[in-house]
Amino acid sequence: MSDYKNLRGKKVKFLTSDLSNEQAEGQIFYSDTDNDFKSVVSSAAWSAGANGLTARPAVGGFGIQTSAVMFGGGPASTSSLTEEYNGTGFTTSGTLNTGRPTCQDNGWGVETAGIVASGNSPSGNTANVEEYNGSSWSEVNNVSTARRQQASIGLVQTAGAICGGYSTANTNATEEYDGTNWTGGGNLNTPRRGFVGAGTLTDGIVYSGYTTEIVTNTEEYNGTAWTNATAINTARNNGAGSTNAPQSTALLFGGNTGSDTGKTEQYNGTTWTEIADMAVARDALGGGGIGSTALAAFGKTDANVSNTEEFNVTVNTITGAAWASGGNLPGDFGAQANTGTQTATLAFGGYSSGYSDKALEYNGSSWSEGGDVPWNSQDAMATGSQTAALGAGGYFSPLPVTQLDNSAEYNGTAWTNGNDMPATGYSKFAGGTQTAAFLASGRTAPGNAYTNATFEYDGTNFSSGGNVNTSRGNNGGGGTLTAGFAAGGSYPGAPSPTAADGSSAHEQYNGTAWANAASMAYGVRAHGLSGTQDNLFAAGGRGNASTTTASTQEYDGTSFATGASLGTGMNELGASGTTTAGLVNGGNNNKTEELTGQSTALNLKTLTDS
Repeated sequence: MSDYKNLRGKKVKFLTSDLSNEQAEGQIFYSDTDNDFKSVVSSAAWSAGANGLTARPAVGGFGIQTSAVMFGGGPASTSSLTEEYNGTGFTTSGTLNTGRPTCQDNGWGVETAGIVASGNSPSGNTANVEEYNGSSWSEVNNVSTARRQQASIGLVQTAGAICGGYSTANTNATEEYDGTNWTGGGNLNTPRRGFVGAGTLTDGIVYSGYTTEIVTNTEEYNGTAWTNATAINTARNNGAGSTNAPQSTALLFGGNTGSDTGKTEQYNGTTWTEIADMAVARDALGGGGIGSTALAAFGKTDANVSNTEEFNVTVNTITGAAWASGGNLPGDFGAQANTGTQTATLAFGGYSSGYSDKALEYNGSSWSEGGDVPWNSQDAMATGSQTAALGAGGYFSPLPVTQLDNSAEYNGTAWTNGNDMPATGYSKFAGGTQTAAFLASGRTAPGNAYTNATFEYDGTNFSSGGNVNTSRGNNGGGGTLTAGFAAGGSYPGAPSPTAADGSSAHEQYNGTAWANAASMAYGVRAHGLSGTQDNLFAAGGRGNASTTTASTQEYDGTSFATGASLGTGMNELGASGTTTAGLVNGGNNNKTEELTGQSTALNLKTLTDS
């Protein structure tokens, strides 16, 4: 019998805990804890990413998974939009000069140097070509033949091509770009549209599509001529691919087989193999990435979608950030004041069949009643912790409101009245601890006006702080007295808090003055906001006077990007916690949702003899 040590040169390791690093791939070890042989293996899988900002089909895409650009698509109202993905979420960028409702696979490049060529405009096929520099698009020389639903190949802006597509009929023509001019290249063997391309100008590949039927054809390009290659396994059109992948690792995902599909196939230079399916089957989607790390975004199912999924071939199991249901509140609540952490939240006041004086405590799984607040109110302010909180202000009658200037401190059991604020107010943003806090902006008497005032609290008295730059209400804030923040809200000019579009204004406080910071990805009001000055989330709310949203966005210290969506759209909700362990509750319902940040874990496989 062969000796394992002599055959392999290594002993099987005997471990009391599992291996925990990526370099462990392929190693066999014995787990003393589980009494099993194990190994670390790689796998291919899709995981959820943050949704795009505007749901639409037929978008174009290029770049890699952590630095991708999605552009065009949808009706005329959205066909000029550009959104960038940073590996975490989407942000808006410069609009196309020529809107393209059908923009699938007619561009290539990287986030700071890309190109879109031809496609269809609201008035028909266009020959226009635009280059992207990471923030804006500029017109360059046109292609010879206007077309749509073509495929593109190329990794760099100055060396690529478009091929096939539909002009007045399906075409097999290829046009090559050198960074300035377009010239004719080799013709495809099969004229078609609605197909996918990858690779370089001298080592390219196209696959799938539609002729007079959905096809499986694959062709490879050497810079001069196209050659037929192994067909894909599942015929489809309007799929997407890893636009920046080399020919030998091309990826195909999604599309229409007669119905929407989530099937994914990978090419190894010779054959196609079906691997992990997407969670959301769809067609007319955008794609980007390379063979081992790709991105799928937008598209359509029964309706237009903004879903994003990330593809990885890795030894890690990646679980995307997500919101999940927590313990329900003891009734429907709206406009509660919130503070604390995901596992120790304090919520009080709000509206629940009348203005409430209830204080509710959450322990990570369920709510229980704490000591009653000394006054009934909604849109009050709260900061601090579950066992050392400061509450202040709010109102308790329909508009025009009866405003409050009350304050009180909570010790985890009971409230103690404190000194009054210098002025009445509600819908302010608050941050800090029970003994070092700020309350700012919001609405105040006389006239229910918006104010730019900031009050600071030292545990006993209130004093004036620096004025905010943008007066607003129905907003959120947080952080500390010397590192505070506020983002979103309704703004002056609206007749009431229920009739304003959301603001995208974002400011930071240093304990002395407020400074404008990066704007939110989209304007929102009556949302939940929590975190730290350099790492916060905004969830739910309303972008305009009538639409409640389930969308979220996160700030990383530099910019806002979309985050994991709530399970239920909410407005007038409270928030607490962080971007990795957050909580929202009371969005005019009894719901609580908990946020868990993205996580990775080694993909351990137990070895058996079967």
